[in-house]
Amino acid sequence: MPRKLLKKENDSPLNITSQIEDTILTDTKTDPVALQYLPSSLEKVIHLNENPDPIGDHTHSPVKGIVHRHNDRVLLKITDICPVYCRFCFRKEMVGKGMGVLTEKEIDNAINYITNYVEIHEVIFSGGDPLTLSNRRLQGLLTRLEKINHLKIIRFHTRVPIVNPERIDIEFLDIINKFSKAIYIVMHVNHAQEINDNIKEMFSKLSRTSAVLLSQSVLLKNINDNILALENLFQTLIDNRVKPYYLHHLDLAPGTGHFRVSIKKGQQLMSELRQKISGLCLPAYVLDIPGGFGKVPIDDCYIKDLENKSYLIKDYEGQNHIYDDTQALDD
Repeated sequence: MPRKLLKKENDSPLNITSQIEDTILTDTKTDPVALQYLPSSLEKVIHLNENPDPIGDHTHSPVKGIVHRHNDRVLLKITDICPVYCRFCFRKEMVGKGMGVLTEKEIDNAINYITNYVEIHEVIFSGGDPLTLSNRRLQGLLTRLEKINHLKIIRFHTRVPIVNPERIDIEFLDIINKFSKAIYIVMHVNHAQEINDNIKEMFSKLSRTSAVLLSQSVLLKNINDNILALENLFQTLIDNRVKPYYLHHLDLAPGTGHFRVSIKKGQQLMSELRQKISGLCLPAYVLDIPGGFGKVPIDDCYIKDLENKSYLIKDYEGQNHIYDDTQALDD
């Protein structure tokens, strides 16, 4: 269960769990877990390009709780509640600000929107954190979504399994196995230090369900912005049957500048990682374009278009090669 580690600092919100406390191993001013949760005076520094809605959720919300940015999928933001308060969160301006869970009427409106928009192939539970909901409420939502024929995939984006692994109980595991829709669980984890024996046991239990397990991470200065940290994180995840899915470039949320790594450094890190670990371990390095224009991959470019249907290809060691594509037929 969530519990306070320290008192609020200058009214800064603070919420962490006993699981997080157990994974803080060093001085809190340098510990890669502590830095994710403990308030810093640097959060008061707001840069001009930072925005309370950095990825444009509001401009793509046709009904409350729904974000419909891409034609074939929607976010279902069922709650603003989260068991923790991440200092770099791109929704830090909404998390825990009083909305709580959507009302029954708001849930009805959201489900009706998904039902009536037949192009929707995938629903992504987001928040807050969807796994703060009770098993009863989650099962009720999944039962309603199960009846929508054009909907094929249900995805959960969640921090809960990493910060409160006890939440992944037998009842929850049984619920995941009850439904015919493809279920994907994307767990937010930023450093291998977060993955202790409790988390490995939780991964093992989840891996025996029908769900596909993925991870998402954020590239964070002084936390995981080095080869060793990223290599250990992604290798540990894949060793525990969790496929690294996204490495997010940090969104421009207010007061997060002290966590920000340059895109150039991020590209270099991904390039170096390709030389050290299997492609199975590598996530997509992505940027959510400010203003609500969606995610794009921002990896270093390994191919350059030349004249006469040929390309300059850079290998994983940085050496250049000419690839002749003149015999390819597009018609």
